[in-house]
Amino acid sequence: MPQLSFHSPVGEITVSEEDGAIVSIDWGWAKENRPTALLRKARSQIDRYFDGKLMQFDLPLAPPGTPFQQRVWHALLKIPYGRTTTYGDLARSLKSVARAVGGACGANPIPIVIPCHRVLGGGGRLGGYSGDGGLDTKAALLALEGAMLRGI
Repeated sequence: MPQLSFHSPVGEITVSEEDGAIVSIDWGWAKENRPTALLRKARSQIDRYFDGKLMQFDLPLAPPGTPFQQRVWHALLKIPYGRTTTYGDLARSLKSVARAVGGACGANPIPIVIPCHRVLGGGGRLGGYSGDGGLDTKAALLALEGAMLRGI
């Protein structure tokens, strides 16, 4: 599987591609880097995001997951840059429960691009974040986007 690792403001990340689509973003460095045109495009867009010059990614995505996880991740892609929602509100829109939505967010294989960091707990609490650095990384991503946080 082609992969490209690089440094970012939230640590080293590796983007992976399969069949012409991004399938994962992981923290850490891949043993072998095999960059492709798509992986270079992903890196460029992620770099521009961290530079505050990109608010919406334009990449083919194919995150592996259950049908429910796919529904949640599709809904996450609709949350605008700099805006947040809660697990509960997202769950209501999907006719589900907050715990299930939280589980799907935690299983998101393409963080940053599929913006699970934009989902907060009730009362504006950060909730959780499965990426390296946990809540510090989530807070950094939200601060980058200028999202207002309460309860921190």
